[in-house]
Amino acid sequence: MAAKTEAKEAAPESAAPAAQADAPKASGGFRAWLPAILALVLSPAACWAVAQFVLLPKLEARLAGGATQPASHPAPASSHGKRAGEGGESVENYEFKDVVVNLAGTMGTRYLKCSFVVTGAEPGIKTAFDAQKAQLTDLTLNVLSSLTLADLEEPGSKNVLRERLVATYNQTLGRRVAEQVYFSDFVVQ
Repeated sequence: MAAKTEAKEAAPESAAPAAQADAPKASGGFRAWLPAILALVLSPAACWAVAQFVLLPKLEARLAGGATQPASHPAPASSHGKRAGEGGESVENYEFKDVVVNLAGTMGTRYLKCSFVVTGAEPGIKTAFDAQKAQLTDLTLNVLSSLTLADLEEPGSKNVLRERLVATYNQTLGRRVAEQVYFSDFVVQ
């Protein structure tokens, strides 16, 4: 009889570890990992959606600078140095052709050659730039020759250069004349 009592007592104890072993499998497993799996699967889609529908429209609007047309589709320049805008209004341009400068830190072995158009919000940009052509050309050369090769290899370096040129022109002219810079030629040799 003592053997039966020991067997009865041993049976509940051996059943308890088996139930405890099954408990983690039931509460863990796939359900425990489901939030982590969903986060890994859905995060690329969420990143794409934010970039496509939030960041890119804001960036395009900022680069356009309030212009009447999106920056990604500028209107072709006419032979008179003007760009047609909406509603019959026109925007004047001033063109810098074949500007060549040595890059800083290269000891004259590397250079930048670029051509670009400066657009203005008001009709007097061509007159204002013609009146101070020598000074604005010198400032352009100073801004471009201060660039290093590493500066030009940075992502978004052309956008930074555009902003620097527009700010320099407007500061020199004493009012907001230049609005945007569009590069038509940009070669680093």
